[in-house]
Amino acid sequence: MGKKLVAYFSASGTTAAAAKTLAEAAGAGLYEIRPQTPYTTADLNWNDKRSRSSVEMNDKSFRPPLADRDAPVEDCDTLFLGFPIWWYTAPTIINTFLESYDFTGKTIILFATSGGSGLGKTASELKARAPGAVIREGKLLNGRQSKEGLAAWAGGLSI
Repeated sequence: MGKKLVAYFSASGTTAAAAKTLAEAAGAGLYEIRPQTPYTTADLNWNDKRSRSSVEMNDKSFRPPLADRDAPVEDCDTLFLGFPIWWYTAPTIINTFLESYDFTGKTIILFATSGGSGLGKTASELKARAPGAVIREGKLLNGRQSKEGLAAWAGGLSI
């Protein structure tokens, strides 16, 4: 599988927990995708059409600025990219992240956490954001994930 990196965005800590376990299980580096302005609880209120997350997700061209651009992606062959599912897809900050680096020749495997929906068309929607990369749908990592289970999943991927 070559050199691996787990990059993740987590608004509430759920995806962070899954990402940390996956990085340990896959023998991968770990990088947190952080917004320049952290999300508050009010920002994440999907029931409020004026909340920051609702406004961002309703504007397909919006790109939240990143806190930094220090992800060591040039050193990896395989990137596990994790995020919570928002409105049946990846949060717009994932578009910002993918458009900020050159992923040519890399394999990107998606993983997500969700309160009720699956990955849907997320992989196909993100392909245009990382031209030259292979983006593969991975799996939902809801609930407590075992290191052993994630090692088996990551080791079983044909990359």
